[in-house]
Amino acid sequence: MTTANGVKPGKVLLVGEPMGLFSANQEGPLSEVGVWTASVAGAELNVAIGLKRLGQDPLYMTKIGDDPLGERIMAFLDANGLDTSLVRVDGGHHTGFMMKSRVSEGDPKTFYYRKDSAASTLGADDVERLDWTDISLTHITGILPPLSDSTLEAAYALVDQAREHGAFVSFDPNLRPALWKSEDVMTSTLRRLASRADLVMPGIGEGQVLFGVDTVEDTAKAFLDNGAKIVIVKDGPRGAYASDGSAEIRVPGFVVDHVVDTVGAGDGFAAGVLSSLLEGGDLADSMERGCALGAIQTQQVSDNEGLPTPDQLAEFIAVHKRAV
Repeated sequence: MTTANGVKPGKVLLVGEPMGLFSANQEGPLSEVGVWTASVAGAELNVAIGLKRLGQDPLYMTKIGDDPLGERIMAFLDANGLDTSLVRVDGGHHTGFMMKSRVSEGDPKTFYYRKDSAASTLGADDVERLDWTDISLTHITGILPPLSDSTLEAAYALVDQAREHGAFVSFDPNLRPALWKSEDVMTSTLRRLASRADLVMPGIGEGQVLFGVDTVEDTAKAFLDNGAKIVIVKDGPRGAYASDGSAEIRVPGFVVDHVVDTVGAGDGFAAGVLSSLLEGGDLADSMERGCALGAIQTQQVSDNEGLPTPDQLAEFIAVHKRAV
């Protein structure tokens, strides 16, 4: 299986909501936490940061409020060298934020405050004004569509415009059930978006919810039967499995001593895969890089501060064992 599927060097377009992130500095109920660490997060933003640090040219499109969190996000984008030409300040809406617990085992609890945020006003008209001249790939997640009726329209317009202009479409379902009106709406919408993607990167849990399957093979087949061209299924520390319907690839994950935080691992995986494909890497090499970035992210409390440079990535791959 090769990547002779339209992936070519060029800019990567990401559209989503950046958020202020307040991470608890101690374990226990968030209502009792007294000290927090402030940073910036957002699935699409995490992928953009990962791509930038690996030498790619991401374009990040969003809206932020005219408030301290919006200022923090803009400063963060500037500090990381991201192109902010598609970032608009909306004085009539606030910037969203989230609170995340600290845990020593399992996944942290996360609470979101994003209703009526600036990013929730993104719409199809914003997408239709884009200049696609240098954009070769767009990556979308399942978080943008349920933020509002207008962001749902923006998500569909993004996929349609990308296909019309010959850009490769990557899709991470990234389930957030609490954002959706109902599970039925979530399922039908994400299936529709996945059906129009060149590459879909679900996890086992997303296969269970969206198609009622529970193995990597069945998850890949379900998304392929739904219309995707290539499916890479994330299988946690075990690694990843990919299929295009005619061939399959299995890549082992990386062994780490201790998992600090799993949030952001999927975004790291996406950044690893996409950066490799854009460099002309084959699917196996791209999956290995994705597994490496996913593992690196589990070693960090922040959703994106640990994303590596090429040298840091090479060192991690060289010294870490693969899963059995």
